Amino acid sequence: MEFSFGGIVLIVLIVVAVWFIVTYNRFIQRKNGVREAWSGIDVQLKRRHNLIPNVVETVKGYATHEQSTLNTLTELRAGAADSRDVAKVAAHESILSRALGNIFAVAENYPDLKANATFLDLQQKLSETEEQVQLARRYYNGTVRDWNIMVESFPSNLIASIFRFRLAEFFEIELATERAVPQVKF
Repeated sequence: MEFSFGGIVLIVLIVVAVWFIVTYNRFIQRKNGVREAWSGIDVQLKRRHNLIPNVVETVKGYATHEQSTLNTLTELRAGAADSRDVAKVAAHESILSRALGNIFAVAENYPDLKANATFLDLQQKLSETEEQVQLARRYYNGTVRDWNIMVESFPSNLIASIFRFRLAEFFEIELATERAVPQVKF
């Protein structure tokens, strides 16, 4: 079986074309995976934002002189960042998480509030939502990692540069349930 130079060139061109198509389709699949993962984060953040007015109203009844803390939380909820800018959303949600943590810290000073069934239910729902945000964040960051590997790895980076596929941002926020490591001093 003899191949001519033209036959070999044709086979190489076909292999390159197949590689190009397969790699491009992998990019599209991963790009849609990143979008889907972001949608999961967005759903959980909306769920969290929907619980905040109920927390504020419940705390307001018990902690009337904590108005500035409640106002801060309300303003942060109202000023939700643009859901397309990952860095802005992450920064905003970190601030919101700290404000939620402050509300629960304030609740420690009010035994009646801590015993209120509505408050306890809201606290449980927020805790569950924080866990869902963490899960969605891990999934999103995993899809972003896979996307970024394709964008930066050779030879797929050639296709990435042709179609202007750019690195995606990771979503990093500090959740209210995450705590700093306590410092022990003797």
